[in-house]
Amino acid sequence: MNDVLTIKQDFPILHQDVNGHPLVYLDNAATTQKPNMVIDALDKYYKTVNSNVHRGAHALADQATKDFEATREKIRQFLNAAHQEEIIFTRGTTEAINLVSKTFGKKFIGAGDEIIISTMEHHSNIVPWQMLCEENGAILKVIPINDKGEIIYEEFLNLLSDKTKMVSIVHASNALGTVNPVERIIEDAHKVDAKVLIDGAQSSPHLTVDVQKMDCDFYVFSAHKVYGPTGIGALYGKKELLEAMPPFHGGGEMIKEVTFEKTTYNELPYKFEAGTPNIGDTIAFGAAIDFVNQVGKSFIAEQENKLLAYATEKLSKIERVRLIGTADHKVSVVSFIIEGIHPYDVGMMLDARGIAVRTGHHCTQPLMQRFGLEGTVRASFAVYNTLEDVDKLVEGIKRIIQMFG
Repeated sequence: MNDVLTIKQDFPILHQDVNGHPLVYLDNAATTQKPNMVIDALDKYYKTVNSNVHRGAHALADQATKDFEATREKIRQFLNAAHQEEIIFTRGTTEAINLVSKTFGKKFIGAGDEIIISTMEHHSNIVPWQMLCEENGAILKVIPINDKGEIIYEEFLNLLSDKTKMVSIVHASNALGTVNPVERIIEDAHKVDAKVLIDGAQSSPHLTVDVQKMDCDFYVFSAHKVYGPTGIGALYGKKELLEAMPPFHGGGEMIKEVTFEKTTYNELPYKFEAGTPNIGDTIAFGAAIDFVNQVGKSFIAEQENKLLAYATEKLSKIERVRLIGTADHKVSVVSFIIEGIHPYDVGMMLDARGIAVRTGHHCTQPLMQRFGLEGTVRASFAVYNTLEDVDKLVEGIKRIIQMFG
C-alpha cells in the first residue's frame, strides 16, 4: 500500500464536505483520522467478542484476552522493546508521564534533586514534574531554545550535574515540528546517572523508533496520533526500573493477593494496569499498528517530508506570513502567523473553506511566550494528505490576506 490516493480511500471521514467544500484535514498533530481496519476492529470487538480480559474461563473472555495481549506484542515490536512486560497500557501520553512522575518520581526523586525539561514541552510534560517538585522539593530546570526552535545543546550540558535525576524531553515538538537529538541527550544524561523519558506523541507517527538502540529509560505515546483510537496509549519502561517503581493505581488486576492486613502486587505489566482496561480501543490500537506497518514507516516519512518541504516553500513566499519553527530537522508540522491577523480568525476563515487547521498555543504556552506570541496557526500533515491539500491551504491564506487588505 504505497499510493496516497489509495490510502486516502481507506479513511471514510475524509470523503465529506465541510461548509460546502471538500474537507482538507490538516490537524493531524492534534489527532489523526482512522482507517477502516481500525474502525472495523473496534466494531468487531463489540459485536462478536465483548468480554473482560484475563480472568474469564469462557470462550469470549479467552478471545478478548488473546486480542488484547496481541496489541502489547505489536507495540513491543513497533518500539523494538526487549520484553512484552515493558509495555504498559495507559490512557495516553499524558497519563503515561503522570505515571512515571508519581511512581518513579515519588520513590527516586527527592528534595534538592533536579529534573530537566525543555522550553518546547507540551503542558503534559511540564505540569506533572511541577507537581512533583511542589510535593517533594525537587527543582525543575529548563533547556532554552534558539530562534529556529532548536534546543541550545551547550545549555543542556551546563544544566546536567550529579543532582540531575530525570531528563524528560519531547522527541518531536507538537507546536514546531522540531526533532530533538534524543540519542545524544540520552547518552549525555546517562553520564551523570540521570534517567531519560522521551515524549513520543509526535515522533511515533513519523519516525522509526527503537528504544533499545536509543537506550531511553521511558518512552510514551498515544494511539490517536498513530491512526488509532483516543483514550489509549502506552508506556515503555526498562524492566528493572518498572520493577523497582511502586504501583500507580490500586484495584483489581494489579494485585496478587489482598487481605485486610496486606496486599501483594502483581508482576509486570499488570502491576500498573489496575481495573478493567479499555479493551476495545486497545485491540483497535493493534489494528492501527498493523496499518502503519502495512503502509511502511519509510513511505510515510517520504510522503510527509515532501509535504513539509512543499508547504514550507509555498508559505515562506507569502508576504505577511512568518513561519515559527525553522529547525533543520523537523517532522510534518508548519506553524505560522499572519501579521495583523489573529490566528483564531485565520483558523475560522480557513474552516469556512473546509480547511481544518489548529490555532492557539497548542498546549505549549511557555514556548509561545519564548517567541512573544499568543499562538500560531498550525498545519500538520499525515500520509493521506496531498500536495493539492497544501495548495488549497496556500490559496485560502492568500484570500484571507486580501480580505484584510
